[in-house]
Amino acid sequence: QVQLVESGGGLVQGGGSLRLSCAASGPTFSSYAMGWFRQAPGKEREFVAAISQTGTMSYYADSVKGRFTISRDNAKNTVYLQMNSLKPEDTAVYYCAARPRALRVGVREYDYWGQGTQVTVSS
Repeated sequence: QVQLVESGGGLVQGGGSLRLSCAASGPTFSSYAMGWFRQAPGKEREFVAAISQTGTMSYYADSVKGRFTISRDNAKNTVYLQMNSLKPEDTAVYYCAARPRALRVGVREYDYWGQGTQVTVSS
């Protein structure tokens, strides 16, 4: 099993940047594909970005492509989400998730979840 703890959320003005981090416990972090998801009030949880075990492959939702970058440091058991040019519609609770298989983009494809970190973008 892996435990995930997100950090780095906060309040930022539109056009600003934030970097989210997700620290994972356990010695097998490098065997997990990792994903970032978000959930805004009254909406379903949605895919944001995902990265393969080695970091060589990544996918993004169209809504964040070109603005967000997912990366990972397997030596530090951490995955990151760099968010630039933030918009008010990016406001949500952001979750990281892990799956011990190939990279996928579906919410139901992931086995382990963090508790989430709030990102609020003001206009």
